[in-house]
Amino acid sequence: MLLVVAAAVVGRWLLAAGVGIFLGWPPLLAEWLPHVGPGTPAVVVVAVAVAAWGPSVAGRAAWGPLLCTAWAAASAWTLGLALVDGWQRGVVERLSSSQEYLHDVPRVTSVASMLREFGDHILTTQVDPAQIWFWATHVGGHPPGAFLLFVWLDRLGLGGGGPAGMVVILSGASACVAVAVTLRGLGQEDLARRVLPFSVLFPGAVWVGVSADGLFAAWLAWGVALVAVAASLRGVRADLVALAAGLLLGYALYLSYGLVLGGLFPVAVLAATRRWRVLAGALGGVVIVVAAFTAAGFWWVEGYEHVRVIYAASIAASRPYSYFVWADLAAVAFALGPAVVAALLRIPVLPRPAAFLVLAALGAIVLADVSGMSKAEVERIWLPFAVWTVVACGALSHPRRWLVAQAVLALAVNHLLLTVW
Repeated sequence: MLLVVAAAVVGRWLLAAGVGIFLGWPPLLAEWLPHVGPGTPAVVVVAVAVAAWGPSVAGRAAWGPLLCTAWAAASAWTLGLALVDGWQRGVVERLSSSQEYLHDVPRVTSVASMLREFGDHILTTQVDPAQIWFWATHVGGHPPGAFLLFVWLDRLGLGGGGPAGMVVILSGASACVAVAVTLRGLGQEDLARRVLPFSVLFPGAVWVGVSADGLFAAWLAWGVALVAVAASLRGVRADLVALAAGLLLGYALYLSYGLVLGGLFPVAVLAATRRWRVLAGALGGVVIVVAAFTAAGFWWVEGYEHVRVIYAASIAASRPYSYFVWADLAAVAFALGPAVVAALLRIPVLPRPAAFLVLAALGAIVLADVSGMSKAEVERIWLPFAVWTVVACGALSHPRRWLVAQAVLALAVNHLLLTVW
């Protein structure tokens, strides 16, 4: 709380001094706008239901139906939070603005040509008359994997902000299931059951619905889950699942450059299980994806170097590192919630596999923070790492009280502030 208050006070002082931090409500990218919407009744009902009955249901329900119920509840929670801002503003417009992925989908007449020429339209400093257009901010700022997913959605008839937003919400909400599957694969089913209600009422769902980073979080989480499942198997089945995990993790590298830090999670799983044979299959899958994108004409390293150039010339240039290197931690605290902050003190009492996952999440956040490549907006950018910190909540006593605290924070953020995502 002190960190958040300090970030707010210093942030407002910087704004008053004319420093371009480009935040309407420091440390979040948001503006003060108390409001309610059609999603308000739904999220209140979900919050009450999960806080009241979530722990007991999670403790006794059959595993398969429990995961389906958790996904449904997390989807309702995420969609409801988005609908607090209304269908148009809260869902449709999130991915269809001039800076977002859907804006550039009509440019793609050939996927092969798009991948081959993708790097030619990243640098906005080019002066070649033949290169007079550039990708929208989020398209050019990421590898082409994420954009390619939205292009495929459009080809399948799911174009437009509404369908794309719902795909992101439903996929992003599945991260809670992936975390539970990971823990069970590591032999920690009891812990997975205790963690699941906290994953459902994850405050970061405010930004999962609707930002592509919510999709990234789920994609990475399922890749890690398959690594854990592979580590629990033997023989050919283990090798095939490991290969599938590698394909997901390899594609994650082409969703966001920052997801290279997601490699800490499969390493944590393998370090906890010592099933290093799984590494060979997973690396094989990663190599296949990297080779495919490279053969198609996109070289990851070159794309990253281009993004570093445009990032240095963007609003990041006026956002002071000395402020954001600690204020970013205050921002991500809104996505984590008070239960996670309290639970971090209990990492030493967690089972080793769970502790490794939480430490991997904290390590990824710290590395992303000190890199200076995430100045502000980390409440959504760090979602792929934040979803794993919830594992620590399995060690909390009085879970219902902490679930209420998580829900109250998310409800307060979404009803008092208008977030950009």
